[in-house]
Amino acid sequence: MKEYLADQLKNIIILGHLGSGKTSLVEALAFISGSIEKKGEVERKNTVSDFTPEEQARQNSLSTSLIPVEFKDTKITFLDAPGADEMIGDISYALKAASGAILVLDATKGVEIGAEKMWKEIKKHQLPAIIFINKMDKENIKFDEVLHSIKERLGNEALPFCVPIGKNEDFSGFADIVELKARLYDGTSCTDGEIYPDKMEKVEKLRVDLVETVAGSDEALLEKYFGGEALTMEEVKRGLHTSVSATEVVPIMVGSAVKNIGPLTLLHMIYEYFPAMSELPASSCHKFNSDEEATRSYKDHEPFSAYVFKTLIDPFVGTINLLQVKSGTLKKDQEVFVSNMNDTKKVGQVFLLLGKTQVAVETVHAGDICAIAKTEGVVTGTTLSDKKAPVAFPKTVTPSPTMYVAIRPKNKADEDKLSNAMSKLQLEDNTFEIVRNKETSQMLIGGQGMIHLGYIIDKMRNMFKVDVDSEEQQVVYRETIKQTATAEGRYIKQSGGSGYYGVVVMRFEPLPDKDYEFTEEVFGGAVPRNYFPAVDKGLQETLEHGPLAGFPVIGVKGILTDGKYHPVDSNELAFKMAASIAFKEACKNAKSTILEPIHKIVVTVKDEYMGDVLGDVNKRRGRVLGMEPAENGYQKIVAEVPEAEITKYTIDLKAMTQGSGTFTRQFLRYEEVPGNLIPKIIEEHKKNN
Repeated sequence: MKEYLADQLKNIIILGHLGSGKTSLVEALAFISGSIEKKGEVERKNTVSDFTPEEQARQNSLSTSLIPVEFKDTKITFLDAPGADEMIGDISYALKAASGAILVLDATKGVEIGAEKMWKEIKKHQLPAIIFINKMDKENIKFDEVLHSIKERLGNEALPFCVPIGKNEDFSGFADIVELKARLYDGTSCTDGEIYPDKMEKVEKLRVDLVETVAGSDEALLEKYFGGEALTMEEVKRGLHTSVSATEVVPIMVGSAVKNIGPLTLLHMIYEYFPAMSELPASSCHKFNSDEEATRSYKDHEPFSAYVFKTLIDPFVGTINLLQVKSGTLKKDQEVFVSNMNDTKKVGQVFLLLGKTQVAVETVHAGDICAIAKTEGVVTGTTLSDKKAPVAFPKTVTPSPTMYVAIRPKNKADEDKLSNAMSKLQLEDNTFEIVRNKETSQMLIGGQGMIHLGYIIDKMRNMFKVDVDSEEQQVVYRETIKQTATAEGRYIKQSGGSGYYGVVVMRFEPLPDKDYEFTEEVFGGAVPRNYFPAVDKGLQETLEHGPLAGFPVIGVKGILTDGKYHPVDSNELAFKMAASIAFKEACKNAKSTILEPIHKIVVTVKDEYMGDVLGDVNKRRGRVLGMEPAENGYQKIVAEVPEAEITKYTIDLKAMTQGSGTFTRQFLRYEEVPGNLIPKIIEEHKKNN
């Protein structure tokens, strides 16, 4: 593949709901452009972009892959992104490298919730976009209804650029509204013809709407249009390029990726209407270790800078980093400044990726996407730059985990392998969290749901040969006391020789705002001052295991008020033990209870599901704190809910809202558990331990 400059480069992310046909479309685009010699099929597990065992087994994209194609004098790099919104971390980083987007819809289903979520991401990143309605060859397609749902759910800026020709299996192409030609496909090529008379009235009406929109993009065109002059084809296309690039118009295309109907026209549309990298505004950044703002433009003559948007672990090659060059050029053996390491490293071989195939290149120009391997310390989110002009690009914000599962190796001998596998997988996906909970002895992995966590577990088995069992997360409780109690603790053992003698009288009080505090009110030297630390330490060790179920005790103030000592037999151990005994005795009258973790959740749901979600929050012993409007048709619910009630909330919320609801969670504090639940918690804890 030859070298391309910024005015010849376009990076297009392919997004859509699971099963909409994104990967099939990318495969068709690669085949038609000549990037691959033979077209694969998702069902046959031989597509160029879904090359991992996990993707082939599930027949879904779970990780962004790169498919660069050459079309006319332009290089278009397609980023085939995951369809599952649970992989939002991977998608968010890939969006940083994109200059445009294709949203793929399934014609049989219209605008599904996954497509709606991806559309929000496209809008948030202000990307020019084309909507490709796939699977037009299926039964019972109602094109006008699909158009209506697009307008209603995605916005009025979406305009049809074609009208389908033929229905069901006879679908053979479309009437091109821009050029007023029939595009007919036979599976390998496209021929132009006259638009059928029965389509012409509809085509002409839609073209009037299109031309009016185009005229509005330019004052000269608008004046000409209202002066009664017809716009030339060149003027229409120039206006469309301006309007699409400015996200004022979103073309709607139809086709069938499996039958190669539409992808060739789609390539032409990308070529004509999407901006080249050189047309994009400069990227904002700041000078390294400084608040001083800076910019980097897609120009070769500027200092080199690049953003790492993905990391892959290859069992043979090691670490591979995918990056987009924001300015300057990158060459083999070039020295670069690595922002997260505050150090300079030498980049080895620079190459392009076509799926998993590596294509070595000498120079990568501003705007292009490439890969580097075995560059120590480089991780996803890293900025690489010229060591003489180091900069850092803004961090990519990704959601924190909403669900955790506990895992353990099926073979205990694999513990070290498991730890190694997780640390490497976290390099690939820094949106999943590893938590080693000492209290429950559980190893937890956190992610966005079962698809996300299942993918991680599958990769452990396939790539690192570590099989794991999974189980539910155990909630970490605490114990406390509800009222003040005083008790004596005596630890006396005297049987000749040196013995043990320690007696303490202690008062224990609830301490709502702190975990623990120790003080003393001893008068007259009843307990020598040098034994105070031993009493403190003995009490802290005892609080690690409460009297009810063995949970750590918090919210306790221990006050040493009196005691006795022996000039020979008293020692630190005796007073440690005496303090422990005093607390255990006091608990008999201090009304011990169990506390549970309370989380703040922010749930974003469509208006139509508000009632169901609010009712469900109440059933989960939650307190709704407030509601506020979110984006169009959505509301945000802020509530406080016990963690025990939301361990599987990701799954339940999706079921309740047909996949449209999302939420975030954050630990707030511990609160007392209702008395009727305490026996069950104690029983479950004893069973698990």
